[in-house]
Amino acid sequence: MAASFPHLSPLGLSASKPQPLKPPSTASIFSVPSTAGHSSIHTEKAHIKCSAGQTGFFTKLGRLIKEKAKSDVEKIFSGFSKTRSNLAVVDELLLYWNLSDTDRVLDELEEALLVADFGPRITIKIVESLREDIYGGKLKSGSEIKAALKRSILELLTSKGLKTELQLGFRKPAVIMIVGVNGGGKTTSLGKLANRLKKEGAKILLGAGDTFRAAASDQLEVWAERTGCEIVMAEKEHAKASTVLSQAVKKGKEEGYDVVLCDTSGRLHTNYSLMEELVACKKALSKIIPGAPNEILQVLDGTTGLNMLPQAREFNEVVGVTGLILTKLDGSARGGCVVSVVDELGIPVKFVGVGEGVEDLQPFDAEAFVDAIFP
Repeated sequence: MAASFPHLSPLGLSASKPQPLKPPSTASIFSVPSTAGHSSIHTEKAHIKCSAGQTGFFTKLGRLIKEKAKSDVEKIFSGFSKTRSNLAVVDELLLYWNLSDTDRVLDELEEALLVADFGPRITIKIVESLREDIYGGKLKSGSEIKAALKRSILELLTSKGLKTELQLGFRKPAVIMIVGVNGGGKTTSLGKLANRLKKEGAKILLGAGDTFRAAASDQLEVWAERTGCEIVMAEKEHAKASTVLSQAVKKGKEEGYDVVLCDTSGRLHTNYSLMEELVACKKALSKIIPGAPNEILQVLDGTTGLNMLPQAREFNEVVGVTGLILTKLDGSARGGCVVSVVDELGIPVKFVGVGEGVEDLQPFDAEAFVDAIFP
């Protein structure tokens, strides 16, 4: 049954009074005990609180974020500038194309796609389709060949009917679990996602489930302060991640949060015991809210190119990944890896990281992506 939501004020904001004798704070910290200690919870009131005000809020939230992908297209163009540079050769190859040069041109096009990390299987599929249409008389000019190339890539990204918008269900709180290996930008992506969701009017709670890395909770706490969100974190070292995240979701359920974002420990996909901890976290969340988490988003480092595929396979087999966040696409990444991931794994890319700023986690839009990687 769909949950009912409290009515919004005209601006969708309600301010709570700050505690006396304390400086204003945008983050609340809730300490969760370790398995050996006693509970000790301290709080600081959030300075500003946002809440959803209507049934169907999550549907509207997903749609708004999706629409922003189109309005933010310039950032995506900037993020894929190196891929655009690599694929600039396409225009040069096709500028003076004629039928007698077809094989040479297609060989060079194949090389350009491979350099851009499209992967050998996809590259051969695209090039052979173009070859067939050229010799079949369907493509008669360089501009027609380029248009067909872009259509082929767009079809690879959309043919499986993948839903790139967040699927948050119909009751509060929606729970999103973020997973991935160390160094991929997992905690940073979570913070940026919190910022984007809150800007659309959602009341966000962060769960610091990365209890393996000492500085992880501190890093997430900084993001909580930066985005004006509250956070649940372990009080002592060696707390179980499942315990921390359970406390976060319980608080989210009891206090009317819209979305709980759950961080997890970064781990190598080949480490069985650490991967099993993710299973324990997932089970713990589902005991509090049946069907939780609504989304399990895996963060993949775009600079690793096609090497990200084995990681994604392993995580998907263990916990069932529902969507991907590709990060560091502003660096040395080659954007064709996006197509390879979607085509091989059948998991939608939901966000791409195209810069260091808090606003630089962009909703993935297939059409905008294809336009962005071709000059």
